[in-house]
Amino acid sequence: MSTLRFHWFLPTNGGDGRQVVGGGHGVQVGAAGRPASVAYLGQIARSAEQLGFEAALTPTGAWCEDAWISTAMLSQVSERLKFLVAFRPGLTAPYLAAQMAGSFQNLTGGRLLLNVVTGGESHEQRMFGDFLDKDGRYERCGEFLEIVRRLWTGATVDFEGAHYRVEDAVLAQLPDPLPEIYFGGSSPAAGLVAAKHADVYLTWGEPPAAVRDKIDWIRRLAAEEGRELRYGIRLHTIARDTSAQAWAEADRLLAGISPEEIERVQSGLRRSESEGQRRMLELNRGSKDGLEIHPHLWAGIGLVRGGAGTAMVGSHAEIADLVEQYAEVGIEEFVLSGYPHLEESYWFGEGVLPELARRGLWEHPAPPVARAAAVPFGGSAGRTGVGS
Repeated sequence: MSTLRFHWFLPTNGGDGRQVVGGGHGVQVGAAGRPASVAYLGQIARSAEQLGFEAALTPTGAWCEDAWISTAMLSQVSERLKFLVAFRPGLTAPYLAAQMAGSFQNLTGGRLLLNVVTGGESHEQRMFGDFLDKDGRYERCGEFLEIVRRLWTGATVDFEGAHYRVEDAVLAQLPDPLPEIYFGGSSPAAGLVAAKHADVYLTWGEPPAAVRDKIDWIRRLAAEEGRELRYGIRLHTIARDTSAQAWAEADRLLAGISPEEIERVQSGLRRSESEGQRRMLELNRGSKDGLEIHPHLWAGIGLVRGGAGTAMVGSHAEIADLVEQYAEVGIEEFVLSGYPHLEESYWFGEGVLPELARRGLWEHPAPPVARAAAVPFGGSAGRTGVGS
């Protein structure tokens, strides 16, 4: 089993707090106690890179701060952390997007990863002036990625498709290294785009058996294209020293979700065109009952939050066991989050990651740093000179 990679999340979608911040996927986001400021998000970014997370996902949509601008600012208050920038093709011309990605990559020293999101909600896409239907958006996404990838290699691109036409296009500044493309989607159209263009296929946190089936599906499609992909999963986490403490925290989060909020958000999410969102709703069924859908996998987050709606809940060892189960079905990368994001990054980073390191499944991505021997307060460390 290969070394696993772990990424965290930047809550630009309405901020952060000690309760689940609901909404998303076309549903209005609930209020949070900690605004998405550069100061607070910078705390999360610095903590994540210190703990050993490789990157941080930043969402996209009408319900959050712009991912490009946010991460460009945060790159200046962090050192090594990469940014998994969620980005919607179709709202920016392919050439400009390729140029933006190249600038970001080169000016941050190679710290860009791209999470390409086609957009699952037509009513939200129309706010941006995009009136294509879902299948049309995936078709356009495929054309977009073909153009962008060719531009990144230094090719002069002439392209005429159903959605884009470019002539004699060439980038003056090429990104180094090439940004990796992360892509998710559970519909047939999404699978075809992922197989042809993605480097990493992302799925939301379903039970391991369902994740295995999805990976097998994408793996077959990718083989038909002569390609091999990596596979990642998007999950929340509630890790504690003991299982009882972790489930007590899950119960606390659940107690803070009112029946009225569940009905409001679920009503909006049921209008979603996303197949992945439909699958998330099936896991929680809009009810506070029966939310442990697999040992230590809890669907309570998805009652009021669109998108990823499941959390790993348990002691550090129990969550490490679940991580191993996902690794056994083919998952290599984990994109995680928790409430609040600052504190939960430490629970996972100081509890679960060392446990995975002991099992030989993870190692800190930062180079080792030489540390001076600690000196007790008032003590001596071999002082020399006057008075020694």
